[in-house]
Amino acid sequence: MTSQNVVGRFFDVQGGQVYAHVREGDGPALIFLHYWGGSRRTWIPVLQRLDPGQGFVAYDQRGWGDSTGVPGPYDLEQLADDAQRVVDALGYSRYVLVGHSMGGKVAQLLAARKPAGLRGVVLVAPAPPAPIGVTEQVQETVSHAYDNEEAVLQSIDLMLTRGGLTPELRRQVVEDSLRGGDEARLEWPRQGLVQDVSAGISAIEVPVLVLAGSHDKVDPPTVLADHLLPLIPTATLTVLKDTGHLSPLEVPDQVAAHIDAFVAQL
Repeated sequence: MTSQNVVGRFFDVQGGQVYAHVREGDGPALIFLHYWGGSRRTWIPVLQRLDPGQGFVAYDQRGWGDSTGVPGPYDLEQLADDAQRVVDALGYSRYVLVGHSMGGKVAQLLAARKPAGLRGVVLVAPAPPAPIGVTEQVQETVSHAYDNEEAVLQSIDLMLTRGGLTPELRRQVVEDSLRGGDEARLEWPRQGLVQDVSAGISAIEVPVLVLAGSHDKVDPPTVLADHLLPLIPTATLTVLKDTGHLSPLEVPDQVAAHIDAFVAQL
């Protein structure tokens, strides 16, 4: 982020500090949670397109980006605890969780706790609350998706995108995926992917916007319509055009516009 009013800072979490980019601005503030393999950088194209007065924090979850040195555990509960610590440290009285993929599952878990100040949730290509069709073979395949540069590039082309990434963004995805710590990288395919967090999400009372990619092979719109929407009474589903799973990088215009509109309605 080159914007002059965005500042970098560290936040204390259990066992260490996570690194974030923060912009003070109008509330409710947006709390951005990146996907498995990503970092705060995943959100930059979206952040650059948001209403310029919108306050936000985008941070590297433990084990990723500039938070790779933070020790485990790296499970979903810990990641949700980390998000709460960041919110508490900033003192936000009104905020919206914005979670992508794994970050979307973390957001569901945190929202189910009904934290004070939560005004809404945006789930971008979220992992469903309970695993759908995840076999041991799938887990094994996913656990090797970021083994090396060749594997990451193959993941980008075969699973993660519809082909809409610039060379610079492809390079960024490779860098972020390979930078993640080994434990954090394996926690998701071995545990987080198959963990059932559906208990409690029916109690979420704030508005929830689900953004699904039209060509998402990881978490397709039909899966989210069948296995997420019925569990959250306040949820609505919008399909993003011409994108795969990495919609914050592929179609940031659409993602930012939907977030802005959602926040404006709150």
